Amino acid sequence: MMKKFFDFPNEKIEQLKALNYEHLIFRAMPHFVMELMRGYFRLEVEGIENIPKRGPALIAPNHSGYSGFDAMVLTHEIYRATGRPPRVLTHHFWFLSKTTARAASKAGFIEANMENGLKHLRKQNLVVIFPEGETGNFKPSLKRYHLQEFRRGFVRMALDAQCPIIPTLIIGAEETHINLRQFKLPPALANLTLPLPLNLIPLPAKWKIIFLKPIHFPYQSGAANDDELVHELASEVREEMQQALSQEIGKRESIFR
Repeated sequence: MMKKFFDFPNEKIEQLKALNYEHLIFRAMPHFVMELMRGYFRLEVEGIENIPKRGPALIAPNHSGYSGFDAMVLTHEIYRATGRPPRVLTHHFWFLSKTTARAASKAGFIEANMENGLKHLRKQNLVVIFPEGETGNFKPSLKRYHLQEFRRGFVRMALDAQCPIIPTLIIGAEETHINLRQFKLPPALANLTLPLPLNLIPLPAKWKIIFLKPIHFPYQSGAANDDELVHELASEVREEMQQALSQEIGKRESIFR
């Protein structure tokens, strides 16, 4: 009887092992590392009440630091504070192989395109999009906290899905990883833009994340097809974020405290 009770089929044992492995690699370890990073960066957060408790929203942060730490810390903090796991529209580089694509999907990353963004907004999810794209992420550190030109897709998504945009400031990532310059690979190498980093070990700059007031556009979904309006709205969001970012940087007494 005892033998029969403990006589699990081999496939069941393998499934349990896989479940434990998945939990460890994609849940427990990332959570542990993110909590360590919160302490290392002495992270402060303001305006978390501006993240809606339900319904779709586009969270639009500045992008910097080349490493992607800004996306990881941001999404961890949103989930930690709200219990809502945001989806992050991510560079297609992450999806060039099955291994990286699997890791990215487990982290809540989705390939950055209009279709994916709208799909998750229509599922009432939070979606993170970096309007500067790779140009902001890989800009030289000499241009830190100067927002690069915004791509307009985030405005089209917000109009089409009729959801708010939450402009978000991430301060500290620019000093955590220093980038000397960016360079673009030729078409034969997928036109990738890459950084030239000075340091790989993150410096202990103090981080602050600020969620600004939501922006609700007073237009119907059809306005997403109005190129002139979309360009104007994207410029207005960028101007508001740049002004707020410059004000916050002016308040800092030190990069490291």
